[in-house]
Formats: sequence, C-alpha cells, structure tokens
Amino acid sequence: MPLLADEELARRAAEIDWLLADVDGVLTDGGLYYDRRGPALMRFHVRDGLGLQLARRAGLKVGLISGRASPALDRRAAELKLDEVISGTDDKAAALESFLGRHGTTPRRLAFIGDDLPDLVILGRCGLSFAPADAAPEVRTVVHRVLAAPGGRGAVREAVEIVLRARGVWEEVFSTYTFEG
Repeated sequence: MPLLADEELARRAAEIDWLLADVDGVLTDGGLYYDRRGPALMRFHVRDGLGLQLARRAGLKVGLISGRASPALDRRAAELKLDEVISGTDDKAAALESFLGRHGTTPRRLAFIGDDLPDLVILGRCGLSFAPADAAPEVRTVVHRVLAAPGGRGAVREAVEIVLRARGVWEEVFSTYTFEG
C-alpha cells in the first residue's frame, strides 16, 4: 500500500470515527514480564494515554484489539475510559467483523495502528493505517504511514497527532494545555 499524500490523508482522516490500536508492540514495547504466576506486568507510555484522551476530546472513539488478555490491560483501559476493548482474541478478522456489526460502521471509518502479522487483516482494510517504527517489515510495507516512534514509546500519540492535524483540530485540542500569561 503506498504512503498517502497529505491531501488524501486529510480526506481519509475526516472520515474516521474510530481510532483502534493493537496492544503488544504498539501500546507497549512488546516485552512480556513474567513472574511465577505467568505474565504479570505491562509497560505503557503516558504520552500514548494522553494521545488517546486527546483523540476522544476531538470526537473520535478509541479502542483496542489485542490477542492477549491481561488484567494490566483491563486496568489501563479503564483508566483511559476507552470506548471498546477486545482482548484475548486469536482471530482479529472475526473480532473486526464483530466490532463493525456492533457499532454499525465500516472499515473505511477506522484508523488502526498495528505492528505484527496478526494485525495485517485489519491494516489492509481500514481507512487509515499506521505502524510503529519497529513494526515487522511485512507490516511497514502495507500501512499508510510508518511512525517515527517505536511501539510503547509514543507511537499511538504520534498517530493521534497526525490524524488530528489532518482533520485541522490539533491546535484546538491541545490549546487547553497552553499557558497564556
């Protein structure tokens, strides 16, 4: 899939209702931390969380589609008040179809950030697709934009900023954080 020109990116960004992301390798650095009970910890970057909140402030719905179920993910999703969390799915194509049906939307109205082979079934169908800088080579060749940030290190925030700038609302959304003195 060729990279989109800025005009086409802006047109597609205007059509987006949802921003969805994979978790392992996108919202986290992809590392798994085990203790004697199994996987116990996940590391999330605070800027990615703020990015998802900014997307919601701009009127987008945000969610996650992950192959792994995790109490840490559930806790982070609750903190961020995400609109949708699909976890523990081994069939992302079926998860996407179910999501589309529940929300009465189409793939064209989705932006998705993915990093590895299981994400290809979503990345190839959605209106806008992004990959972190350290995504699998097969993923980097099919997305609309490869991000400068690696997974778990601000990639989600970067994608949000691209979408909001393309929609012409970045300045308005981030202005609540500026100091006028």
